[in-house]
Amino acid sequence: MSSSVKKELNLSSRRGYITNLEGSRRGFITNYPNVTQWKPLTDESFFPHKPLNIYVHIPFCAQQCSYCYYRVITGAKKAEMDRYTDAICKEMTMVAAHHHLNQRPIKSIYFGGGTPTLLQKVHLAKISQAIKDNFNVCDDVEFTVEGEPVTMTEKTAENLADLPLKVTRISMGVQSLDDEVVKNTQRKDTAKKVIKAIKRAQSVGAIVNIDLMSGLAGDSLPTWKSSVHKALETGVESITVYKTEVFANTQYYKDLRKDAIHLPNDEEEFGYMEYALGAFEKANYLPWSFFTFTKNGDYPHIHAPRLWSGEDYLPLGTSAFGKLGNQLFQNSNDPEKYMEVIESGNFAVTRGHTLTAKDEMVRTILLGMKLMKLDLDLYEKTFGFRLEKLCANVMNELIENDFISLSAAIIPGGHPSEIVMTRKGLLHGDYIGKQLGRAIQNLDA
Repeated sequence: MSSSVKKELNLSSRRGYITNLEGSRRGFITNYPNVTQWKPLTDESFFPHKPLNIYVHIPFCAQQCSYCYYRVITGAKKAEMDRYTDAICKEMTMVAAHHHLNQRPIKSIYFGGGTPTLLQKVHLAKISQAIKDNFNVCDDVEFTVEGEPVTMTEKTAENLADLPLKVTRISMGVQSLDDEVVKNTQRKDTAKKVIKAIKRAQSVGAIVNIDLMSGLAGDSLPTWKSSVHKALETGVESITVYKTEVFANTQYYKDLRKDAIHLPNDEEEFGYMEYALGAFEKANYLPWSFFTFTKNGDYPHIHAPRLWSGEDYLPLGTSAFGKLGNQLFQNSNDPEKYMEVIESGNFAVTRGHTLTAKDEMVRTILLGMKLMKLDLDLYEKTFGFRLEKLCANVMNELIENDFISLSAAIIPGGHPSEIVMTRKGLLHGDYIGKQLGRAIQNLDA
């Protein structure tokens, strides 16, 4: 057999590989990668039932807080809540069937808002039962319900303890435990009322998280210190700290333009957070994200980390955001339009975005760094790039300025396995993710 024929047979046996780069018509491509590189596949692996998380948006509130930029409904009557509840239940029935979601394991459910605890038991029970009827809810599912202290009555606590799905976490927007600061937000809470509300939430038997907001109008270091210590004294399992930010559609924005209120500056804000970090550390409340601290480092949240790690989440209700595969989408933010569209048998999705490969690379960094660490080996496995090489200049600058460190290589000469946020990095929140994300965005600029 001639050498040319042997060469031809060899090329034929490797059809589909990128071979024979000489000027020739040989080496016809049928697929890529070549099927000889493929692995055995079963029905189960071909149609994987990937985990799914559910977000239910409740737009009703007792009042519009001065700092709040969300579109909420105040003063709603039972009839309006009845109609909205029916729309959510109809939406989940339609979407579960349309997207074949009923077999995907539900790992977390989050009722946010708005103020879900404004709903009556009949509404909460109906939505919970509809989730059970339409989805494959895991036995260990995390079920979180947000609430405002003023709505956490004894009756509300009893209702939360007696739903078709067990409430495992209650997240309460306390914001401040200084009465004068709270008064500037147009809320009706007082420190005394809030502490009673927290005790009622604790009686449900769920993990309790409370939110604080640093830098509210009228806040000072003494008022902030008082709020932090009162929060710790409640013994809740989890405390989240958000920085106050001003948006154009808020009362704060209007008041600032008229010089009617004063907000702490950035330097003062750093002082507040620095103090909180010290107080939390002393009380052994450890961070699992750069803004949430849990008692003894236990009781980590489930819902947000799953979303930040790239898992799918289904949005239900007006203005709710979601992600299925590489598609981001949002329902109509007009409650009346949302209900009308759902009642007509159609979906209320009004906008979305299909994630590109680069979007996915940036999103993984931006959201992943919220957990204070980023797995570099997993990043390479997912995207095919070593991030510390791809963004070497930015990474080195972040290291030199003590925002991050790289974990030691497991073997001499090996790759570092993860990015770790320092204490200084924790203070700066999303700064690290934004710096690295921008570096990825600019790669082909």
